[in-house]
Amino acid sequence: MGIEIKICGINSPEAAQAAAGADFAGFVFYAPSPRHVSPAQAAALAAELPARIKTVGLFVDADDETIAAVLRAVRLDMLQLHGNETPERAAALKAKFGLPVMKAVKLAAPGDLADAGPFAEVCDRILFDAKPPADMTGALPGGNALAFDWELLRGFAAAKPWMLSGGLTPENVAEAVRVSGARGVDVSSGVEDRRGHKDPERIRRFIAAARPEKPA
Repeated sequence: MGIEIKICGINSPEAAQAAAGADFAGFVFYAPSPRHVSPAQAAALAAELPARIKTVGLFVDADDETIAAVLRAVRLDMLQLHGNETPERAAALKAKFGLPVMKAVKLAAPGDLADAGPFAEVCDRILFDAKPPADMTGALPGGNALAFDWELLRGFAAAKPWMLSGGLTPENVAEAVRVSGARGVDVSSGVEDRRGHKDPERIRRFIAAARPEKPA
């Protein structure tokens, strides 16, 4: 099986079209993010995607009504939780909305891997991202262009499928996959030419680099 690819933070028709070779397309419903889109914008962008691509809504500590409002406007195939949600909250959202749930777990040191265990029991996927340093100014819940030590994941056996995120680019994704053993990768800032603006060519290059045996 090839590497699964998620392009996150899609916010333009050009980015959606360039992501045609990916497996997942992420829409950010978190207002402080420069990649934020409204439900109506996400619905229009989703219409640009091939039907086989799964749409993922990224939420950060969102309440039920916020998620419900998005789902009334755009069909999502998965909810991505990127805040301080607990395993109990993840399970409740999965039950309420009937959608698979992916939870971001942020890593900086070997001990952080233990945080994935309780989420693997209730979520369908785990996304490993970089934990921002405490002194980082303006850090977002994700999309900070930060990488962590991929060796932390070498040989990691998870009960659920997992994806690698954090500081990935067209230039380093192949090495990240080799070192970590990831079977899925997620990129946002690494395919931008400026903060919040996706570069279609970098998206295509990322897909080709992550999965060279299956051209975009």
